[in-house]
Amino acid sequence: MKLRSVLSVPASALMLFIGACDRQPQTTAKTEPAIQVEEADGIVDEPAPQPTEPDPTAPSQGEQGGTDDWHKVASSTDTALLGRLDEAWDTALTRARRDGYAPELKALGALVVPDAAQSGRLQPAPGNYRCRTIKLGVRGDVGSGFVAYPYFACRVELTPGGDLILEKTTGSQRIRGLLYPDSERRLVYVGTQSWGDEKGFPAYGQQPERDQAGVLERIGDQRWRLAIPFPKQESQLDIIEIVR
Repeated sequence: MKLRSVLSVPASALMLFIGACDRQPQTTAKTEPAIQVEEADGIVDEPAPQPTEPDPTAPSQGEQGGTDDWHKVASSTDTALLGRLDEAWDTALTRARRDGYAPELKALGALVVPDAAQSGRLQPAPGNYRCRTIKLGVRGDVGSGFVAYPYFACRVELTPGGDLILEKTTGSQRIRGLLYPDSERRLVYVGTQSWGDEKGFPAYGQQPERDQAGVLERIGDQRWRLAIPFPKQESQLDIIEIVR
């Protein structure tokens, strides 16, 4: 998406990178998965135009098509999952409480309160952050309804082309994606995962099992959360806390 597009959006609606599973969980987690000329008749008096070299000073088209509309980027599957965010919160919290983790949830405060999002200053400033993953609920019948991981490294980048990128740079599951404006209380994240010792990230849509979509919300001063409903591995809701 272009910087000019980003700057044209009201600050309260401006942009969100990435439920990643890391090693060294504080509670036992399930094992991580192993893991797109017809020629016209008539008389032509002038030669056909020759292709021109790209202008190196022209702005980039962006990592995901140069648009600030996440609806044009996210797959139908991920769009549908975002539409079930409220359901994900309800089922995941219910399972965590049923498994006996009510004290742990209470200790996390606003991080696990569904309606804790605050308006204003939605986009985290470019720079380095600490981030940790909380997994709530279970896909299937086996596993813990609550898994909390320690803090790892994240960063937010604003590219010359105007893309706001969130990346989790350490851990056994890393994420990288773009943050898009959506409403006065949230940004939408569309990205992918990298596992183990892999280098780089697949392009979004290249490996659907790696694709992610979530909602980035500010829940305090220099504190954000990325909520990924019904992630494709392990849990019913992944929450990534992002702090300075």
